[in-house]
Amino acid sequence: METAIILTFVALAAFLLLSVPIGIAIGMSVIVGVWAGDMLPYEFIIQKMVTSLDVFPLMAVPFFIMAGEIMQKGSMAQRLLTVSKKLVGHMTGGMAHISVLTSMFYGALSGSAPATVAAVGGIMVPSMIKEGYSRSFSTAVNTAAGCLGVMIPPSVPLIIYGTTAGVSVGDLFIAGVVPGVFVGVCLMICSYVISKKHGYTGTGDRAGFKEIMVASKEALVALMVPLIVLGGIYGGLTTPTEAGVIAVLYAFIAEGIFLRTLSWRKVAEIFKGTALTTSSIFLVVATATALGQILLFYNVPEMLVEILVGISDNKYVLIPIILVFLLIMGTFMDALANILILTPLLLPVVKVLGMNPIHFGIIMIVCSSMGFLTPPVGVNLFVGCSIGNISIEKLSAAVMPFLFTMVLALLAIVFIPQLSLWLPGL
Repeated sequence: METAIILTFVALAAFLLLSVPIGIAIGMSVIVGVWAGDMLPYEFIIQKMVTSLDVFPLMAVPFFIMAGEIMQKGSMAQRLLTVSKKLVGHMTGGMAHISVLTSMFYGALSGSAPATVAAVGGIMVPSMIKEGYSRSFSTAVNTAAGCLGVMIPPSVPLIIYGTTAGVSVGDLFIAGVVPGVFVGVCLMICSYVISKKHGYTGTGDRAGFKEIMVASKEALVALMVPLIVLGGIYGGLTTPTEAGVIAVLYAFIAEGIFLRTLSWRKVAEIFKGTALTTSSIFLVVATATALGQILLFYNVPEMLVEILVGISDNKYVLIPIILVFLLIMGTFMDALANILILTPLLLPVVKVLGMNPIHFGIIMIVCSSMGFLTPPVGVNLFVGCSIGNISIEKLSAAVMPFLFTMVLALLAIVFIPQLSLWLPGL
């Protein structure tokens, strides 16, 4: 039994070090685990992989991905930038604040961290460099702000956690609002401190109320998306999956008919991008579920609970250990793989400590989002390097102040549960 578990994790680590795509790496490690244990039939594992995708909440994933693709190909990001500029552009480091605030808005549209970096950073990084901001800082602030895409609902990782942990996706969505905004505000404070140090000024005078309202009216078509999605869910009118369908229809009608920003070529690209992203996510879901079945068969979750509780039954001792573990794993594994593999292992532990599963879900998503900023699998870093035309070494160094800020924000979210549980409690 122990040999099978060890060989499974050794194989997974080896495949990841060889840069094998995460879904395939997990699948191959599952094969090694089944072969080494010689107790589970391959047919059983394949059956579990198939049934893992036959879950209604998972149907929301392709719809929210498609909605994000539509808005990325359209003009909504530019309209959100205009609103953000009117709201915070006058502050010290105004362009950096515009990037963070727009990423917060866009995160409520796309649900994807790399997509947020590409959509917002693609516009803001060249503009910031032109305004006199350093290339490294311009790229770093947009790369870090992209992480808000998975924190602020609707979010694909929140859907994956909900289906894995058996928690209401709707409750997770409402719980993610305050922590997502809180992390965004912390990133803006960090941007202000750095901008003050380097003498980066605002972009002009403070906008008047009338100017803000005009810009908001022009961006209303984009700002309505989170209101429609979240309002439908919390109003009891739709499930998260149905809200995803409505978001796709709304985005297609808004961008294609009213704003006329979509061509047939862009529509083909939207379907292609949605299919590729969805298939890669579902491959990770299926293989990670199979890996979870092997770990469950060998009672690994119970063993982990006994080991951690054996260290201490004080949550103020165990929770920091779990956080460090999650942050380390985030540097090596994709966010979705982390959620799928570690949730079944760690959820029993945090339940013993008395932590709410919804609260733990938000903690996992914030921890996983930091993995987008750390090599070797920091996807946001690679997107940022491409946009900013900067080396990954320079960008990794420039993003460190923002990463440190996110760690401090994470600690606040962990030890102030009301940040996550206040809205669901209403």
